[in-house]
Amino acid sequence: MSGAPAGGGPPAPRGSPGRDRTKLRADGILLALTLVCLAGGTGLRLAGERTAADALWSAAALLALAVTLGAIVASLRERRFGVDLLAALALAGAVAAGEYPAAAVIAVMVATGRLLESWAASRASSDLRRLLQHAPQVVHRYEEGTLSSPPLGAVAPGDLLLVKPGEIVPVDGRVASTRAVVDMSPLTGESLPVELSADDLVESGALNAGDAFDLRAIATAADSTFEGIVRLVRDAMAERPPFVRMADRVAVWFIPFTLVIAGIAWLVSGSASRAVAVLVVATPCPLILAAPIAMVAGLSRTARSGVVVKGGAVLERLAGTRVMVLDKTGTVTRGQPRVTDVLAAPGEDPAEVLRLAASLEQTSPHVLASAVLRAALDRGLPVTWPEKMREVLGSGTSGTVDGHEVRVGGADWLGAGRRSWTRQARRRSELDSLMTVYVEVDSNLAGAILLEDPIRPDAARAIRELRGAGVHRVVIASGDRQSVAETVGAALGVDEVLAERSPEDKVESIRLERQGGTTVMVGDGVNDAPALAAADVGVAMGARGASASSDAADVVLQVDSLDRLVQALRIARRSRRVAWQSVTAGMTMSVAAMVVAAFGLLPALYGAILQEAIDVVVILNALRALAVPGTRVALSPSEATVGRRIAEEHVLLRPQLAQIRATADALGSLDPAATRERLESLERFLTDVLLPHEDMEQVEFYPVVARLVGGEDPIGPMTRAHVEIRHLVSLFSRIASEIGEDGPDEDERRDLRRVLYGLDAVLTLHFAQEDEGYLSIVPESLTAGEAKE
Repeated sequence: MSGAPAGGGPPAPRGSPGRDRTKLRADGILLALTLVCLAGGTGLRLAGERTAADALWSAAALLALAVTLGAIVASLRERRFGVDLLAALALAGAVAAGEYPAAAVIAVMVATGRLLESWAASRASSDLRRLLQHAPQVVHRYEEGTLSSPPLGAVAPGDLLLVKPGEIVPVDGRVASTRAVVDMSPLTGESLPVELSADDLVESGALNAGDAFDLRAIATAADSTFEGIVRLVRDAMAERPPFVRMADRVAVWFIPFTLVIAGIAWLVSGSASRAVAVLVVATPCPLILAAPIAMVAGLSRTARSGVVVKGGAVLERLAGTRVMVLDKTGTVTRGQPRVTDVLAAPGEDPAEVLRLAASLEQTSPHVLASAVLRAALDRGLPVTWPEKMREVLGSGTSGTVDGHEVRVGGADWLGAGRRSWTRQARRRSELDSLMTVYVEVDSNLAGAILLEDPIRPDAARAIRELRGAGVHRVVIASGDRQSVAETVGAALGVDEVLAERSPEDKVESIRLERQGGTTVMVGDGVNDAPALAAADVGVAMGARGASASSDAADVVLQVDSLDRLVQALRIARRSRRVAWQSVTAGMTMSVAAMVVAAFGLLPALYGAILQEAIDVVVILNALRALAVPGTRVALSPSEATVGRRIAEEHVLLRPQLAQIRATADALGSLDPAATRERLESLERFLTDVLLPHEDMEQVEFYPVVARLVGGEDPIGPMTRAHVEIRHLVSLFSRIASEIGEDGPDEDERRDLRRVLYGLDAVLTLHFAQEDEGYLSIVPESLTAGEAKE
């Protein structure tokens, strides 16, 4: 039997961290006093001082009774009816029946229960305490060539700031220096420093782990990532899970049931002691303690995994997920798009179209905005800071750049009709599965920017693991064209693709999916805010800025990886399963003890001791929710380094692989000199870059994969692919070396195309298999410390 504050409330804190610590100290004092009374009374009884012993035991019981009555009053004020009433009846009944030793033991049990719940609440609020200790404190702003130190709240988008070594990034912004090195561990748990280049996004709360760097603010402090995460954690602390509130609902029928059993035992036996014994073992402590502790343990585990869950209610809903709806861009794709081409309307300059678009997109946190800005800077285009910038949810952005009214967004929003050059852009994007962003300048459609965004290497495996974790249906909902979205969906093996969906359409789709069970929507937290709010659980993946603080987001994945979504789902399911196991086992033992006590076979004193033992067993079982479910085989630091190196090389090699197919396409359309130059350049890439990469994989990484995967020859198929790649490169080199001064003849062009198209197909499949099957073993955020955790 244990006391539950406010009628069986959860251990999730409902106040500030300071209030939690105060309550923890108070409950510790209560336990100490009851233990002193119990021990003192026992000593007096052994010394023959019966009256003094009974008085001391009664004092312990009355002290615990007063605290319990206070909890009952508090719960009634909140219009809740909890099982604390049973604890109060057991304490009062034991004293009234003269069962003073049992009353003292019950008092210790009540105090122990309260202390355990306070400890769990303190554990939960410790995440917020650590977060607040890392809050940005100092700001250095450039003002007319000098540095000032304004209040944090005075920073506005567009301000140029200086972040000194060891300081915390005060607001979300873009690196305005050549490079920066930041420690993201307070936000993502990734302990290795991250190196950033000019114009890369950096989030508030990150620690400058390198030299001082300049930062161009893109948000106020209130709209930045750090403050958003703090708000999410505070919301989580105020939430009461339905599973925990079930204790109050159970009390409605369990209390009358207990009183009936106790009354029958009293009437049949004529002994009030039997009724007291029934009350002693009757309180459903497993329901009061096990469920809250398991859910708090789950929240703690997800927090350490870089996932902020907005309370136990969200964790419980997440555990029941049956339908998973995924946004495409930035969720199942890498979220690191690259501009491949800029198509300008007749009379427009492609470079100017890109410059204006990039200038406007500087303030947007969307992944496509970063790609457009990066492309302009790589081309050496001078971007300027926009004015009157406004972002239209799910459509695009608008503002003033150098006196021009500029809008950047989708075809429907800008009215990109069937003009000849827009048809060309549409065909190009459909053939190569590219995304298209249109640019309007002074109310005239000026151009289209084509971008590619490869599928995440871990996406297909993550979707398979989601299905293995109990998800029955996986859907992609995207604003992209049907052809692009279906290509991605087919590669990932999802159940349905919903393309060309506006934010309103996504909301309606979510409502339909919810008819099939608990539905989770995963998006970037900006354009998908309405859909996130419409789902049972909204997950913002790698959210930044205002998106992290949006009321629409129930869960924020602070690490931009689908692995964390799978891990969060597994933790949620494990927490719920452990809670149910603890509740079922504990309640069964309590009811059995009630029956035994009703027949007079379990005196009140021994019943109290037995109930305490049941509590301990149930609590220890509930703490199993702290374990990490589905932990992968550990990588050594050196193995993790090799895996990350290969993954980084894959990212660099993919754009270069495109020249294989491009060279095959160009054969016959170039003059002999240009053809030879093209073939020689491709041969240098294949022999000097690609083949050494494949050799390094074979020697350094494949043995690691073989150890992790296990079985007989797990890398056989991939080794065979290496052999085929080397063979095709050799064929290409031999044919290219035989081409004369007049360029390739028809037969040579045909053979070259066959070899190059074959090589392109093999490499595309080979890279995809390595990314999905092998390199996904090495999470992006894995560090040496995590590898051995």
